[in-house]
Amino acid sequence: MCFEFLNKAVEVMQSYFGKISEENIKNNFVLIYELLDEILDFGYPQNSDVGILKTYITQQGVKSQSKEETSQITNQVTGQIGWRREGIKYRRNELFLDVLEYVNLLMSPQGQVLSAHVAGKIVMKSYLSGMPECKFGINDKLTLDSKGKSSASGTESAGNLVGGSGKSSIAIDDIQFHQCVKLSKFESDHSISFIPPDGEFELMKYRTTKDINLPFRVIPLVKETGKGKMEVKVIVKSNFKSTLIGQKIEVRIPTPPNTCGVQLICIKGKAKYKASDNAIVWKIKRMGGMKESQLSAEIELMSNEKKKWTRPPISMSFEVPFAPSGFKVRYLKVFEPKLNYSDNETIKWVRYIGRSGLYETRC
Repeated sequence: MCFEFLNKAVEVMQSYFGKISEENIKNNFVLIYELLDEILDFGYPQNSDVGILKTYITQQGVKSQSKEETSQITNQVTGQIGWRREGIKYRRNELFLDVLEYVNLLMSPQGQVLSAHVAGKIVMKSYLSGMPECKFGINDKLTLDSKGKSSASGTESAGNLVGGSGKSSIAIDDIQFHQCVKLSKFESDHSISFIPPDGEFELMKYRTTKDINLPFRVIPLVKETGKGKMEVKVIVKSNFKSTLIGQKIEVRIPTPPNTCGVQLICIKGKAKYKASDNAIVWKIKRMGGMKESQLSAEIELMSNEKKKWTRPPISMSFEVPFAPSGFKVRYLKVFEPKLNYSDNETIKWVRYIGRSGLYETRC
């Protein structure tokens, strides 16, 4: 009963002045004294119903503001920006923007996409003097209609801000911004306006599931030639423009636990059987677009395995110089009214990088 009374007393106080804290107790001492006088009589609990108490104790409690609320009000009044200090100066004003995307895929042996999504983020490096305001637009379907064709490149000047896919707009499922972004501007015209922190920071994260340009296709062919033998053939096809080059390509082909020997033939790259991982690891340093490469393996098996082997999927890792979702930065502008440098004098670069997340093909 004691604990029930204490919980009820806390509930009554919270209904009058909010959070129970040292500062709130000091500010509402008289009110707390009145409340305790009503809900306790000679040490015995009496009426603790909030509705009834508020009919004859009509005094309003003093609510103290949290640090976040105080900071928010101060920023609104003074215009102070907590993530950037004043007086920053650089000889050369530069702005670097990296669009990093991670492609996740699960494909059937027949080439049917079972699930696919892209998790992307924009990382910026800001070396700008003063308190500049940056503004850039993206090719989101909500605000951008189809407009012509665009070309692709890995690293570009801000005068040619295009991505690695021919799509003119994409559908973004969800998006998350850094605190510096002015959300009201994004909601009204979908332009991303912000005063950037100095140095490197993550501006935004996003996720998309539609019309993904899958950089590679893995075609597996597994055949059991006898009780103690298995043949595996894997073809890797690149599905991007021939002018682009994929790098850091690695294909991991699982093998049965009772494997005792593997003979490998691959025209491009290097392949090695790793007994500790029960997998064949095939590495290709570079691969151009619209190309294909093949690996063949003969696997010898020991006959002491009783359980039937469930084949794990073939996994792949890579890096390509474009955004698989089709994400593009349409423009990137810098404004600094107090200092004398203009948008044209600012050096701006945009780079697109696509990497594998969990990229798997069942075999």
